Amino acid sequence: MRAIPASARIYELLRDRIVGGEMPPGASVSEKELAERYGVSRTPVREALLRLADERLIDIFPQRGTFVSHISVEALRDGMVIREALERVAVRHAAAKVTDADISELRLILDRQQASEQASDWAGFHAEDEEFHRRIAILSGHPNLWRVARQEKVQIDRCRVLHLPISGRREMVMAEHRAILAGLGARDPDTADRAMAEHLGNVLPGLDELLRARPEYFDADVRTTSEGEPAAVPLRAVRSKDRSAR
Repeated sequence: MRAIPASARIYELLRDRIVGGEMPPGASVSEKELAERYGVSRTPVREALLRLADERLIDIFPQRGTFVSHISVEALRDGMVIREALERVAVRHAAAKVTDADISELRLILDRQQASEQASDWAGFHAEDEEFHRRIAILSGHPNLWRVARQEKVQIDRCRVLHLPISGRREMVMAEHRAILAGLGARDPDTADRAMAEHLGNVLPGLDELLRARPEYFDADVRTTSEGEPAAVPLRAVRSKDRSAR
């Protein structure tokens, strides 16, 4: 098997830590410390950080430092639209071609998710949630749908992790997943589609409440300082502007 580049491994590790809240918004990120932690040179760390910056998970301020980004509400709402479009297509295609063995595999994923819920293992619960949706994309015959959806929904995932401890939230997710599985088991694209649409529509039912309760996690989108001077622009914004001008 082809070896996974160090930069890709570090990217995944840091991505999981940011999404899981281990590295909170505003936390300083040091190339040197990360290189020492993972036993690599600073080059793969820098490559991983640039990739994370493109996903708006890291803000790189020249001459100031590198920090975990705040959650972008704009990117979050865009991600919801993209995710719904891709995953509803995936579940319709999957419903038309799943086998009994596929249904059994999906049921095992949900059983593991249920076990994680009962053990209050939020990380495990989230991981099985991701695996359920990823597997549906694979069964649709279009696995790249999940690659795109995963990238676009990263800000959503950061909010979902904040929501997991809320009472009743995990039980609702499990019920919605069972409804999707029932639609797939019936080989009924319309039923599976409706169940997926309802599930995705409930991913962030309390965004406004979350904004009020945890404002420190979110990007205020302020471009000026309290003194009225232009705020520093992160490298990711500069890179995006450069690409759009080409």
